[in-house]
Amino acid sequence: MRVIVYCPEDAVMTEYRNFIAGEFRSSGTLVPVLNPATEAQFAKVPSATADEAVKAVEAAAKAQKEWRALPAIARGDALRKLAVVIEQRAEKIGAALALESGKSLADATGEAIYGAELMRYHAEWARRIEGEIIPSDNANETLLLKREAIGVVACLIPFNFPIYTLVRKIAPALIAGNAVVVRPSNSTPTSAFQIAEAVVEAGLPAGLVNILTMSHEVAATLCTHPKVGMVTLTGSLQAGRIVLDYCKANIAKPSLELGGKTPVIIEPDADLDAVAAQLVAAKTNHCGQLCTAPERVYVHRSIHDTLLAKLKAGFAARAFGDRSVDASRVGPLATKAAQTNVHKAVLKAVEQGARIEAGGILPEGPGFFYPPTLLSNCRQDMEIIAEEIFGPVLPVVAYDTTEEALALANDHQFGLSSVLFTNDHRTIMRFSDAIEAGEFYVNRFPADPYQGYHAGWKRSGLGGDDGKHGMLEFTQTRLVILKH
Repeated sequence: MRVIVYCPEDAVMTEYRNFIAGEFRSSGTLVPVLNPATEAQFAKVPSATADEAVKAVEAAAKAQKEWRALPAIARGDALRKLAVVIEQRAEKIGAALALESGKSLADATGEAIYGAELMRYHAEWARRIEGEIIPSDNANETLLLKREAIGVVACLIPFNFPIYTLVRKIAPALIAGNAVVVRPSNSTPTSAFQIAEAVVEAGLPAGLVNILTMSHEVAATLCTHPKVGMVTLTGSLQAGRIVLDYCKANIAKPSLELGGKTPVIIEPDADLDAVAAQLVAAKTNHCGQLCTAPERVYVHRSIHDTLLAKLKAGFAARAFGDRSVDASRVGPLATKAAQTNVHKAVLKAVEQGARIEAGGILPEGPGFFYPPTLLSNCRQDMEIIAEEIFGPVLPVVAYDTTEEALALANDHQFGLSSVLFTNDHRTIMRFSDAIEAGEFYVNRFPADPYQGYHAGWKRSGLGGDDGKHGMLEFTQTRLVILKH
């Protein structure tokens, strides 16, 4: 529920309420939400108390018992109804998302519509949650392996795609028979409360979905509650380590999609005009704030200078600005801290020997903007290659052989996604067998098809999202030994 109030300056301010047990409840402490493109405050959201977090978990545990007992097809029907409501409310959800994230209204509305499609996809698993029949070593005996719900799932949502990721977690959790408590990012919480209103309109059981904004301290109370059986996070490596500590309290199941440092390998036979255009678009989409955005480019030395010139022209042509005014602009980073950290990373790279080909200047004026920045003369031992940037900064490294490129791509702490541009099928197959990443894209950039499986290697996470295997993350097994 939203309360519209008017400030002394006649600016409209929206106050939101936490969604617990099917009701919107007031909280004594309200925290501001800023538009990252203007730094203007446009909303206030409640900071949940520890007691409210406990009430949300208890409400979810109560609702889950009846929800789990429903036939899976009935759960699927409920999710399809929620998908319809989300789609009908897409413009309202998108308007909130655009204000809190700096996305264009079209992109934000599109994210809500895509979320509805993702909800429909997971609803279709109702008739496809399968177990196994396993032969026994004993006569007149059968082993049945059943898939069951876990119970209450705590869902921790990032700021970059807050609606898509929220649906990505709650849809498979619900179809598998779980209830959820959602903690949206404090940077982008208002769109989540729009989803709460959709849950009410769709008539889902009270307590099945709870959405609360909260501090890190209260999040710890939520995630370590004895009735929370799983914690799913999309976030940073540091956040993943914290969640693993939370899970130790109850031996809760973790599902973690963490950092990425997508390598892009470009072989001499690639179409350089197409590659350059796609690289610029992929790196500037949402100001580079994507886990699978290109984060390091390895280009064959024979084409290095040609590609660098094309990238330099493409980056220089991309202007930043408020996307509510001009949707063609590169939007802002999420916070002032993010803007500061991205610039520090660029300065450190220059200190270590990188050259700025485009961008690299901290802008003046309001908004958390950073210009698309291209760095050349980069090396594998630089911090800009080792650490996730999560901004519109692209370092370029030259290589001499395909084997060297593969080794450089794999020489990293992260392994979320990877990209190769070539038309040589032998090289493609060699990389598909040897690349150390959960996703491998050939001649295109990552887009996380929701029927696939988005799962990282190394420090990029545990478990994964999307598809059959993403849905099964939200289940546990029971082996039935049946003597007959």
